[in-house]
Amino acid sequence: MEVILADNSGFCFGVEKAMNTTFKEINSNQDKKNILSLGPLIHNKQVVEELEDKGVKVIDNLEEIPNGSVIIRSHGVPEKIYEVAKSKKLNVIDTTCPFVRRIQKIVKDYHTKGYEIVIIGNPKHPEVIGINGWCDNKATVIKEEEDINKMHRVDKLCIVVQTTMSVSHFIKISQELENYADEVIKFNTICLATKERQKSARSLAEKVDAMIVIGGYHSSNTQKLVSICKEIKPNSTYHVETKENLPIELLKCYNIVGVTAGASTPKWIINEIVKKLNSI
Repeated sequence: MEVILADNSGFCFGVEKAMNTTFKEINSNQDKKNILSLGPLIHNKQVVEELEDKGVKVIDNLEEIPNGSVIIRSHGVPEKIYEVAKSKKLNVIDTTCPFVRRIQKIVKDYHTKGYEIVIIGNPKHPEVIGINGWCDNKATVIKEEEDINKMHRVDKLCIVVQTTMSVSHFIKISQELENYADEVIKFNTICLATKERQKSARSLAEKVDAMIVIGGYHSSNTQKLVSICKEIKPNSTYHVETKENLPIELLKCYNIVGVTAGASTPKWIINEIVKKLNSI
């Protein structure tokens, strides 16, 4: 079996930054103060477990924190979280992805200017929840085309998109939304790493017999990669978290297997899976 790894796969810049910042805090924490992550740092079970072993506890809200350091994960949080953290005199370690930070600034700015805000994305995803919190939670969140029915006509509309959405999805929905306002401003806020990862996954899927997509089952950007690969290889795309999830018997019939990985997938997991595939 020949195994080909996609040119762009694994940790993106934002996740790499979040991980490096967190490990720096762990290593400098000589007095063993509380280090708490507001939600899982990244959508990868294995990485979260590794951080917990090193003393980083995941909490759901700031009320659980009496003192110490709180990590704002790469997905970002609503603006009010910073106010609460300041009132509790917590040490805030902000690892918000720069691409997410840009969206937060856009929606705050245009909400202040009187624009209605639309976020194209998953309303349950922490990134989208955080972005909405920078425009007083008044944004309309559109996940699929049928959700456009919840829109009403407005004078001015500002459209942004979750960083991990597919470009084609953004274009399709944003074009339809243009019919709902006299003035429309669109920002394609899908991050560069996401675009490149999706592009290389699609290109590789066209050249191989089967695709392995590595990443957390709850990872939005990984699910998008799975969807893209399934468009091309509907019956031979496999989503796995670790080497234990590989369907070895099914894979034995393929000559060339492609591998890609979501933005929250560490290199060591990718290497383990490639090694196991090479042994088939």
